[in-house]
Amino acid sequence: MAMDPRNPTAPYLSFWRERHLCTLTTPRPDGTPHVVPVGVTYDPEAGVARVLANKSSAKVGHILAATGVDGPGARVAVCQVEGRRWATLEGVATVRTEASAIGVAMARYEERYGRVPRPNPDRVLIEIALTRAMGKA
Repeated sequence: MAMDPRNPTAPYLSFWRERHLCTLTTPRPDGTPHVVPVGVTYDPEAGVARVLANKSSAKVGHILAATGVDGPGARVAVCQVEGRRWATLEGVATVRTEASAIGVAMARYEERYGRVPRPNPDRVLIEIALTRAMGKA
């Protein structure tokens, strides 16, 4: 079932507030999908999903390669599943390095996952401007 990512149903949003391991799919330079486990936070009011990452990770490299000098970002998807419930968010990802943006993402991560992310001086934020939401929650 498709829906507006800025106006999700109550069960869909509730599912995204529960503690679940997610996946992030990014495009490799050859176009094939790269799928890795991540923690994701969903902010429908802002129309974004956030993933904390190490700046030297493959996922960050794929997004930066797809973004280019003037590119809009990389088309990505984040997904979670539990039994018959599933949820996918799609959008355009960019890499952010501002301490304030990373701080917001860390606070949201702590809220969802119940723990503070470990210290990491190489932490960046993958911010996904959402274009589509779908699932069954």
